[in-house]
Amino acid sequence: MSVLKMQNVSVTLGGKDVLDDISLHVAKGEFVSILGPSGAGKSTIFRLLTGAAQHDSGSITCNGQPLATNQHGFGFMPQRDALMPWRRIIDNLTLGLEVQGIRRKDARARVMPLLADFGLDGFTDHYPAQLSGGMRQRAALLRTIAQNRPVQLLDEPFGALDALTRTQMQAWFEKRWRTARWTTLLVTHDVREAVALSDRIYVLSRRPARVIAEVHAPAPRPRLGRPVSAEAHTLEAQLLEILLNQTGETL
Repeated sequence: MSVLKMQNVSVTLGGKDVLDDISLHVAKGEFVSILGPSGAGKSTIFRLLTGAAQHDSGSITCNGQPLATNQHGFGFMPQRDALMPWRRIIDNLTLGLEVQGIRRKDARARVMPLLADFGLDGFTDHYPAQLSGGMRQRAALLRTIAQNRPVQLLDEPFGALDALTRTQMQAWFEKRWRTARWTTLLVTHDVREAVALSDRIYVLSRRPARVIAEVHAPAPRPRLGRPVSAEAHTLEAQLLEILLNQTGETL
């Protein structure tokens, strides 16, 4: 059974068609990515799932229930870490839980066992400005995971990092994902990231966005930290060609 299912979803915003008959699904423990040209409407899908926008037609369900009655099915990590600079790291980590009504003491008890695995042990009393970009992203991810939602929504979580830190974060994340198997939906414009991290990949057209391809990522995990397989190279080239055809560019 799919944890998340979107069926024939269309959205119009500001008088313009944004999503056109989108259908996708994510199974429990699956890692699914959404690729598409800039401005295609990838982030609009997350706005629907988090309740920031409404769809005009179609249906969205989480664990088999209509989204309108299950608005708390998703943990959301935006492009930037969105840590509050005036709060210590421990207070940033527990913020999502406290918003849910969980007492601060109980929220800390849930977060503390995760610190070492996220590389944040010993940094709870630091402020965000005292941490590196990679550490802030790990803190933002821990804050998202700690909420224990059925599905984790990641909106280009590594896109703001420099190339080296981004590669390190991708490898770090994949290692922990293979252990925890968080049900994950990733929005990204990075073809290589999608192929390296995903089980399946949806490709969107230009606006109004439609699903124009659905592919399975090759090779067993782990894929990062080892030479890229010929199959992965081929898939990257195919996906890049699809995307470039949407923007009018050529390889």
